[in-house]
Amino acid sequence: MNDATTASNKVAFIGMGVMGYPMAGHLQRAGQDTCVYNRTTEKSQHWVAEYGGRSAPTPALAADGAAVVCLCVGNDDDVRSVVYGDHGVLSRMVPGTVLVDHTTTSATLAEELAAACAERGVHFMDAPVSGGQVGAENGRLTIMCGGEPDVFARVEPSLAAYAAHLQLMGGHGQGQRCKMVNQVLIAGILQGLSEGVTLAQAAGLDMDEVITALQQGAAGSWQLNNRASTMAKGEFNFGFAIDWMRKDLGIVLDEAKRLGVHLPLAKETDARYARLQAEGLGRMDTSVLIKALKPNA
Repeated sequence: MNDATTASNKVAFIGMGVMGYPMAGHLQRAGQDTCVYNRTTEKSQHWVAEYGGRSAPTPALAADGAAVVCLCVGNDDDVRSVVYGDHGVLSRMVPGTVLVDHTTTSATLAEELAAACAERGVHFMDAPVSGGQVGAENGRLTIMCGGEPDVFARVEPSLAAYAAHLQLMGGHGQGQRCKMVNQVLIAGILQGLSEGVTLAQAAGLDMDEVITALQQGAAGSWQLNNRASTMAKGEFNFGFAIDWMRKDLGIVLDEAKRLGVHLPLAKETDARYARLQAEGLGRMDTSVLIKALKPNA
């Protein structure tokens, strides 16, 4: 294994989903020597064919010699499965290297990983992202980080390859807690947008005209600009699915309970998503929430 000082241009990226695949591509195109891993090897092979770089058969081998190792997988257990054990990235990371987790997870997992990394002299940063598949593809993500300021400064040049904005929110776990706030706001905006689009349609308003009239005012938002029109047309085949939003809202509601905070809108929206899941819509984009306004919802 190379030590951290001789591997400054080597990075590893674990997870070739709709987010990780283009994020790793931006790293490679920015001049980083990038090695990727994915459970389905065909995705890794396709990535190498598209971007160059390298792939590895295990997370550990992908991380071997890397100064920075990035993760973007599904949930807390998925993160543990690629971090720990003989095939996990920590088995090959050396003191002074940095583990960056872009997965949206619980804050307690971030704190757990920080402690596990510290035992090996490895730095850790929780760094969940916002911006969706389009943001990942365009390199325009917002990244909310939790960790030490000097570690943030060290990884910032690499993460800037796919970020429009990076911000250190505090210590370990605070990046994940900021992402929880992000998801609460999205849930509330989508609920309001669902009701607004329903009202506009019932009133016979032209949805494109409504968007033009409102997007520069106090009601303006990314969701209004990008989802109001597609919601009105009944189009919901976009990147961020109900299944993932429910995972995120579960994390939010668990943290709120731990903190003694009541989040009624988030809880109600989660329940509406649960009903839509039961109808077989779990892979539809979160904007399908508008369907929960039907009379029997």
